Amino acid sequence: MHSDYGDKVVLVTGGAYGIGRAAAVGFARRGAKVAVADLDAARGEETLRQIREAGGEAIFVRADVSSEADVRALVEETVRTYGRLDCAFNNAGIHKQFVSTTEFTVEEWDEMINVNLKSVWLCMKYEIPQMLRAGRGAIVNTSSAAGLVGAPSNPAYPASKHGVVGLTKSTALEFARKGIRVNCVCPGPIRTGMNEALAAASPGIVKAMDQKVPMGRIGEPEEVAAAAIFLCSDEASYITGHALPVDGGIVAD
Repeated sequence: MHSDYGDKVVLVTGGAYGIGRAAAVGFARRGAKVAVADLDAARGEETLRQIREAGGEAIFVRADVSSEADVRALVEETVRTYGRLDCAFNNAGIHKQFVSTTEFTVEEWDEMINVNLKSVWLCMKYEIPQMLRAGRGAIVNTSSAAGLVGAPSNPAYPASKHGVVGLTKSTALEFARKGIRVNCVCPGPIRTGMNEALAAASPGIVKAMDQKVPMGRIGEPEEVAAAAIFLCSDEASYITGHALPVDGGIVAD
């Protein structure tokens, strides 16, 4: 195993599958102790199994990241288990369907904003005080290429992901002189369960979006995870407030 994360403690939300699982396993392979959070306990345990098979150390905490009580308990359990919190990858998010702005419901709007945006704020609300105690920390949030440019989707998805970019930048500025760096990754089409579900529901839209990727392929979860792991690392010590596209060139087109 690589040791560039030494004995650092890392919290990963949405860690039961896709980008979150790839990141949790990647952090652990580099020596980190990892707290994996998700609503899906069965898949969360599978992430733990993969981490332990790779020789890593981790715990799983079932949490609804849109719930303040759950997020508070998640961070407390992480610190109770490992003594501190060095890094966080706030990755949990949803995208269920492509729906017109005029047909989207209030309930759908509230759910997506709560999971994709409110959760990022809640996580940072409880992560940052732990990092301030140590005098340093690194946070990476998951936005989207749809957080940087307009995209056919539904009204709440790009709104929530643009919100993550703005929240990331403002928080980075607030804590820049207090030893805490805050950045975000902005994935394009990635081979995840969420993307497959969208493709099954709206194959024409997803195929058209995939064909617009300048590199000519969709990305792998490990490629986004690698960007998050880099941004949390000491090698990115002079980077904060940055929204990093991991999108095969979509935003550059």
